[in-house]
Amino acid sequence: FQHQTVEELAAVARPVGEDERVEAEPPGAGIGPVPVTPIVGWLRERVDGDASLVAGFHQSMLLRTPPALGVDRLADAFATLIDHHDVLRLRLDVDGDERWQPVVRPKGAVDAAALVTRVDIAGLDDDKRAALLAEQAAAARDRLDPRDGTVAQLVWFDAGDEQGRLLVVLHHLVVDGVSWRILLPDLVTAWAGGDLEPVGTSFRRWAQKLTAAAPGEDALEDWLDIVDGPPQRLASRDLDPRVDIAARARHVTLDLPADVTGPLLTDVPAAWNARANDVLLAGLALAVAQWRRHRPGGGRGTDVLIDLEGHGRDDVVPGADVSRTAGWFTSIHPVRLDAGPADWAQIRDGGPGVATAVKKVKEQLRAVPDAQQYGLLRYADPDGEAAAELADAPPAQIAFNYLGRVAPGGDEDWALAPEEPPAGEDPRMPMAHALEINALTRDLPDGPVLSATWTWPGELLDGADVRELADAWFTALRGLVAHVTAAASGDGAAPVGGFTPSDLLVDLDQSEIDTLQNAWRNQH
Repeated sequence: FQHQTVEELAAVARPVGEDERVEAEPPGAGIGPVPVTPIVGWLRERVDGDASLVAGFHQSMLLRTPPALGVDRLADAFATLIDHHDVLRLRLDVDGDERWQPVVRPKGAVDAAALVTRVDIAGLDDDKRAALLAEQAAAARDRLDPRDGTVAQLVWFDAGDEQGRLLVVLHHLVVDGVSWRILLPDLVTAWAGGDLEPVGTSFRRWAQKLTAAAPGEDALEDWLDIVDGPPQRLASRDLDPRVDIAARARHVTLDLPADVTGPLLTDVPAAWNARANDVLLAGLALAVAQWRRHRPGGGRGTDVLIDLEGHGRDDVVPGADVSRTAGWFTSIHPVRLDAGPADWAQIRDGGPGVATAVKKVKEQLRAVPDAQQYGLLRYADPDGEAAAELADAPPAQIAFNYLGRVAPGGDEDWALAPEEPPAGEDPRMPMAHALEINALTRDLPDGPVLSATWTWPGELLDGADVRELADAWFTALRGLVAHVTAAASGDGAAPVGGFTPSDLLVDLDQSEIDTLQNAWRNQH
C-alpha cells in the first residue's frame, strides 16, 4: 500500500530475506538516556521548557473487567508489563527550562503495586459511578509526573460480583494510539498467566537511529516551501500561553450520519484513487476557505496551513522492527492545502468543483516530504539554522488528526467500556493551536459514523463561529458524496473520478490527464 506503482515496487524489491534482517540488540540496549525525539522537542517548545506543565499530559483507556480481577493479581500483571516494555520505566530528567533528558531505568526499578488503586463501586447507581470515575480519573492524572518516573496509574473499580472497570492512565511520553494495541492485550495476557511476545527494537534504539539521520539541505528547502506564506489568522489575536490553556478549552462533537459516511470513506476515495484523509482534507480546505472569506482579517487566497498528525512508525529507520514497541512515536508536520477557488453553492450541490478540489489536495498531500524529516529539522537541534528558519514562518492555526475506524466495545470482559474518560491534557498546558480537529469513524450497527471533535481556546474563538466552520466542513463532505453518487445512480450524470499525476508513470499534468480520460469516455 505504500508503494502503489510498478516503478516504486521495482525500486524496493529484494530477494526474500535480503535487507530485512532486524538489528539484533545487545541485552540492556533499551536502558539508559534516550535522545530527544522530534515529538518530545515539539512538546518542550509548546510549554517553553516548563516540564511542570506536562506532568498530567496523558492518554487513558477504560476496560470492562471480570468480577474476580484481584488487586494483587493485577499488580503482578502490571509489574510484568512494566518489565517487558522498557518505556514504561521512563523518567524525565530536567535541568532548568532547556535540558530535557528522557531516561529508561533498569528492570525492577518501578514498584508496580504502588501504581494500582482499588475503588469500591459495588451497589452504586450509574450517576454515582460516573461521578466517582471522573473524580478518580482526575486524581490518577494528578499523580502522574515523569520527572519522578511516575508515568502510569491503574485504577480498578471493583463492582463486587458484577463486571467492574479498569482505568489505565499512561503519560503521553510513553504511549500513543498504536501502543495501546500492544500494551492492553499484553496486560490481559500477563493477568491470565501467559507469556508475552518479544519486542523487536527498543524505543531507545529506535530514537538513537532516528535522531542520527540528519536530513539534507534539499529537505529543508522543501519544508520551507510548504511553511512559507502569509499569516492565516482565525482570530483577532495570537495564542497567549498564559490565557489559552487546556483548562479553558471548549469542545463540540458532531456526527455525520451513516448514509453519508459510508460512501464518503469508500466510493469517494475510490473514484480518484485517493485515501480517506485526502477526501476529508479536501472538504476541510474548501470549508476553511469559505469560512475565512466572510470573516474580517481572514486573509486573502484559498490556501490553508494545517498541522497533520501521523503515527510516526513509518519505515524510516533501517533495521528496526517497532511492531511490538510501545512509546510516543507520533509525528506532527505542516501541509499547505489549496482546493482552489470554488462556488460554494456548487460545492454544496456536488458540482464539478468538488472534483477539482479532491484532485488538487490529493496531489498536494502526495508531494509532502517525509514527516519525520520535518521534526528532525525543526526540533532535533533547537539552536540550529534549520530550526530557526522553520520557526520564523507563521505556524499552522489548525491541527487535524483522523484516527481511522474503530468498533465499539462489546459486553465481554476486557472490552472497551462505554464510559468516556476525561480529556488527557494537563489543565495548565498551553494550547498548541487555535483549532484542533480529531475525527474518527465508529462502526455502529446501522453503519459507519464519522465523529469529529472540535477543540479551541474559549477566550480566543466564539463557539458559534466554530460551529459554523464545522457545519461547512460537513456540507463540503456531503457535496463530495453527492457528486459521486449522482454518477453512480445512472440518471444521466457525467462520469466522475479519474487519475491524477501521482497515479501515473508518465509525466502528464492534470489538464492533459483529464483530456485523455474525457476522450476515452467519449469513445464508449
